[in-house]
Amino acid sequence: MRIAISPLCAEFPETHEERNHHMHSENTEQTLVLIKPDALKNSLTGYVLSQLSEFHTGLRFGGAKIVHVHRMLAEEHYAEHRGKVFYDSLIEYIMGLLHYPDDPERRRVIALVYQGQGAVQKIRDICGPTNPHIARDKRPGCIRALGTLVPLKDAAGKEVGERMDNLIHASATDSEAEREIKLWFKPGDFPPLMRSFPTEVNEDDHYYFKEDSLSAVHSRGGVCLVAPGDVVWKSDLDTLRSVRQGLTPPAAVKAVAAKYLINYSAEG
Repeated sequence: MRIAISPLCAEFPETHEERNHHMHSENTEQTLVLIKPDALKNSLTGYVLSQLSEFHTGLRFGGAKIVHVHRMLAEEHYAEHRGKVFYDSLIEYIMGLLHYPDDPERRRVIALVYQGQGAVQKIRDICGPTNPHIARDKRPGCIRALGTLVPLKDAAGKEVGERMDNLIHASATDSEAEREIKLWFKPGDFPPLMRSFPTEVNEDDHYYFKEDSLSAVHSRGGVCLVAPGDVVWKSDLDTLRSVRQGLTPPAAVKAVAAKYLINYSAEG
């Protein structure tokens, strides 16, 4: 995705430095990388980070966090795979349930955003083909060449498909990077000059989330997604406003809420 930094609001006009940064960022991209539970379990974090370092790629860190992946986040991240035979296993995989069945405190991924010219394709090239077997054949030495395929079986023990434990996720396109970065990160997770989308200061009431519904009033068990004065992605605020007004939202509310529930509570 290409950065299009805009002023937060009229109260916070762009400084000279911000305008200058904006002018020089037109060809800069950001992309999401997830170091998955199988990479963590096999102590490959250092290897992955070294392969993706600025020395090798010319890319910089834009954001980073350690995430206990809750189910809503997992399901929104892999929304395109709903209904496929490997979907349930994929959700359990990214949540860390498969690699750490008895160690819930170790269930996490490392979520990273890399920034620079050609970021999406540079990261994809270093990761290699999605399928580890193809990666070993076509791109030996790439990150995913160290992964594996896991057969999936039904209740009768019949093999019905396979899951790719391929160590790392990388956004495939600019548009996918935009959706995924917004899903995993809030504007406040980035230094102001590295925010990759237009932001807006919320001047509305509070937005509380409970049982997949929004409310302006807090109730027991509700989570405050956005409060007055918070800086949020403009597209997220558009979604929240649409839902409150009874209009068709441009995105799913869960896709907005998921990032605010990261590390909120343990789920297994």
